Amino acid sequence: MNRQDFYKTLGVARGASLDDIRKSYRKLARKYHPDVNPGDRAAEERFKKISEAYEVLSDPKKREVYDAYGTYSENFRPRPGDGRGFDFSGLDFSELGGSGFSDFFSRMFHGGPEPPRPPGRDLEYQISMSFDDALNGLRTQIAYDRMEACGSCRGSGQASTERAGNCPLCRGTGKLAQVRGRARVMTDCHRCGGTGRINRQCPSCSGHGRISTPARLVVRIPAGVQNGSRIRFAGKGEAGLGGAPPGDLYVVAKVTPHPFFERKGDNIYCKVPVTVTEAALGAKIQVPTIDGRSLLKIPPGTQGGQKFRLRGKGAPSLRAARRGDQFVEVRVEVPRIADERSKELLRELAQLNPADPRAGLAR
Repeated sequence: MNRQDFYKTLGVARGASLDDIRKSYRKLARKYHPDVNPGDRAAEERFKKISEAYEVLSDPKKREVYDAYGTYSENFRPRPGDGRGFDFSGLDFSELGGSGFSDFFSRMFHGGPEPPRPPGRDLEYQISMSFDDALNGLRTQIAYDRMEACGSCRGSGQASTERAGNCPLCRGTGKLAQVRGRARVMTDCHRCGGTGRINRQCPSCSGHGRISTPARLVVRIPAGVQNGSRIRFAGKGEAGLGGAPPGDLYVVAKVTPHPFFERKGDNIYCKVPVTVTEAALGAKIQVPTIDGRSLLKIPPGTQGGQKFRLRGKGAPSLRAARRGDQFVEVRVEVPRIADERSKELLRELAQLNPADPRAGLAR
């Protein structure tokens, strides 16, 4: 039987950082968690291997031993003369169950602690909000359902120990002896999980250890969120199994578009109409901003489509204590001429300022 490659199990390189190892473990643990895959033996075995790999690779000292000798157990100590290349592949540990070589030594020497249980499942809640609420921030209460630890059994899924009896398989010892060659190995009883007692299922949660419970939470949405922004509320997700920590709640902002302003990142964009006279001669005009009206100077000869910047008039930034800018695009509106006097003035203007705006166009 080939030894498990912990790095391959977690899908990370041998030089992976601790942060990369944690991220990969959380992702895989949630995918193969028994609670997500009820009755799937293959997923359960994969979950055990993932947990074992994470327990070793997340501990710098354990990882150092594993990198040096290709295995790890709490009581494994290399003796003088032991080398990295020592090969245990001739020994058959397949009948011992668990995860092979490292599990064998852990059990032989009453090995180390159980691998850490993965946290509960993360939840996602979508909250609709107006354009103004996204800019100014929002405090509101939300209601959602989540799995919480059963209060009757405290998450164990079992009735009180007073109703428990001795395990008939191990006769209350919690251990089973297995003989392999000259080695006598003591393993945890698989029937009672090493406790020596058989408990009845908790009637409140039917043995699941968790129950679906309505939850209410007052959330504060910071100023400056955008459509699709995710705000994390640690520990407000579903409870983990067997006393494992809860997952997180992610509130996703769904922002209603504004009829006049358009947001791109931390900047605000809008289009403002100006008259031909204002564009030609220049003017000072009042333009809407998210803070109210602001004065904008239009220089003489302004062309349609030209953009002007109002610094600091954009949206609040979530990454820094600053605001974006507002960009105002000018749209020149040409009046409809009906009277002859206005037409004469325009013809005179054309004669005084001859120009061909299409002179540079290709043939």
